[in-house]
Amino acid sequence: MIAIDIEQQLGAFHLRIKFAAEAPIVGLFGRSGAGKTSVINAIAGITRPSRGFIRINDLSLFDSAKGIDLSLEERRIGFVFQDALLFPHMDVGANLLYGQRLRSPEDRFIEQTRVVELLGLGALLRRSPRALSGGERQRVAIGRALLAQPRILLMDEPLAALDVPRKTEILDYIERLRDELTIPIVYVSHSVSEITRLADTVVVLSEGNCLAVGDVDEVMGRLDLKPVTGRYEAGSVIDSRITGHDAHDQLTTLAFDGGLLVVPHLDASIGERVRARIRARDVSLSVQKPSGISILNVLPAHVTAIAEETGPIVDLQLAVGNVTLVARITRRSLRQLDIRTGQELYAMVKAVSFDQRSVGYA
Repeated sequence: MIAIDIEQQLGAFHLRIKFAAEAPIVGLFGRSGAGKTSVINAIAGITRPSRGFIRINDLSLFDSAKGIDLSLEERRIGFVFQDALLFPHMDVGANLLYGQRLRSPEDRFIEQTRVVELLGLGALLRRSPRALSGGERQRVAIGRALLAQPRILLMDEPLAALDVPRKTEILDYIERLRDELTIPIVYVSHSVSEITRLADTVVVLSEGNCLAVGDVDEVMGRLDLKPVTGRYEAGSVIDSRITGHDAHDQLTTLAFDGGLLVVPHLDASIGERVRARIRARDVSLSVQKPSGISILNVLPAHVTAIAEETGPIVDLQLAVGNVTLVARITRRSLRQLDIRTGQELYAMVKAVSFDQRSVGYA
């Protein structure tokens, strides 16, 4: 459980944040200048709020009313920055041990061998940071933070400096940490794809305030948050399970509360949980059940909301079972099909619209 209710004046910027979340990964999402880094700096004790409290599980890190303000050392925070910030004069093994030496033996609950295995660092232990790729350096930085035996891991835009293949690599490792360790993670990003793949609870920030807090699938599908979540990346997140593989056509079938989705082959077992992101621009609509089309995913839906906006494009919120889907069409299509709130129709999603950035393991 992470519970925060703070105010802080940072020059001309006023931070007023209140949220509580109980999830393996809490995503702090917002554009540059929204206050994301200011929040994690307050959690870490780098800056001091003027009022409020910060609690991790049953421990108060800060409480202005009770006069509590733990030092950085007492808070036991693991911090991973955009830059790996490894010690260049130490090899990988020594960098990892530096984190471990920060804690007394009785406070060590994460073993070095386990971290090395989880992050795939075994072959790198004797190498210099200068000889590592960007993705390898970031894995070492995560390992060093974990071996400091943290109560919570703060990750501030950890993938911002990496190219797409390295980002995918690190995302896979963060998912492993989420599944195999019991350390809560606060993950800061302005990337919709990263937040929707990793976070269980998302906190949307804008100009120092919380605009929304909730399950990632619920929050990222809200039409009213589109100015913050971004028009191009707007869409929905669906939690599902793998129910089958078609080896001949190299396709995988996902089941969710609303139907089935067919996506390109996923290297995962039957029954494994998968989180799929469907972008609004990848959803087409038909007022009649379509036939003779190449689109594999045709989902019965009904319209729950139509965005009130001007311009040639309009977003619609759809209910597919108990799942929210967002579709983006032209205003001409809306008029010609005479689509209205409450109407039953069919949402269509191409299987090829799913890629590595839109499907992750939940």
